[in-house]
Amino acid sequence: MYSPVRSLFRAPSRFLRTFSTSLPACQSNLPKFNAAPSFKLTQSPNPGWKWGEGLAPKTSQLAKEWKEDEKKGWKSFPLKETHGRDVYFLLTSSVIPRPIAFVSSLSADNVPNLAPMSYFSLLAHDPPMVGVSFAMFQGIGKNTRDNILATKTFTVNIISEPFLDAANACSVDAPAEVDEWALSGLTPEPSTVVKPARVKESAVSLECELFNSQDLLSNYGPEVTTTFVMGSIKMVHVRNAVLSPDGVNVDPAKLRPMSRLGMVTYARLGDGIDIPIPMWAQKGEEAQRFLESKGKK
Repeated sequence: MYSPVRSLFRAPSRFLRTFSTSLPACQSNLPKFNAAPSFKLTQSPNPGWKWGEGLAPKTSQLAKEWKEDEKKGWKSFPLKETHGRDVYFLLTSSVIPRPIAFVSSLSADNVPNLAPMSYFSLLAHDPPMVGVSFAMFQGIGKNTRDNILATKTFTVNIISEPFLDAANACSVDAPAEVDEWALSGLTPEPSTVVKPARVKESAVSLECELFNSQDLLSNYGPEVTTTFVMGSIKMVHVRNAVLSPDGVNVDPAKLRPMSRLGMVTYARLGDGIDIPIPMWAQKGEEAQRFLESKGKK
């Protein structure tokens, strides 16, 4: 009998494993990786944009084409009625790019684990906090999840282009006793305030303590399918080579961080768009005049 909960995790992982076996042949048809830096700053898509213009199809060719696409309409997905596998593919290919938490953890028996997690985000800077989600299947959690709940500490390391293949190797669905560090060839570097090592090859590493965790129930029934973990950042390590001249900001062109898209696709950091945030102290009068011209306050 079809179980959407079971399919939510089995089908995507089984499909992705099957898909991955064809990658060597597919990759041979792709252009070689361009090692040149991909990040640069550009103007906004419509530097002449004015208050109230919205998409601005009259002044931007890109916006005009985007407006034309509205004629194709929308497809709506009621998620309680959508196959769990399709929900997985739909969301992971839509909410992109996603930063990757390369998490180092230790089990209660001090067995090390290293795994990339793309349900990850910075939650706050005061207090410094990150969030990572871990999928479960039939009550069985990922090793990283179990380790964090047991030992209350972990490190989050940022994956950069030069060691993407090594980091990706750590996503293998290996038994708990398998050492992902050895498989990847990456280097465990002693942390300062927590027991799990940080990744020496990472230009940025965060030492974290468990702040809180929350089990989440399936969209289809009472089964726990996800655990959300909040980590309190206690120490940040940044390579001098990626710091901006101010000594605080990290230069994205030097960090060369990787992100996750849908399926088995990663993404490099592309163009950065510099747009100043409008401050009311400077732009308030202009904005107010526009609102008044439209009969609004």
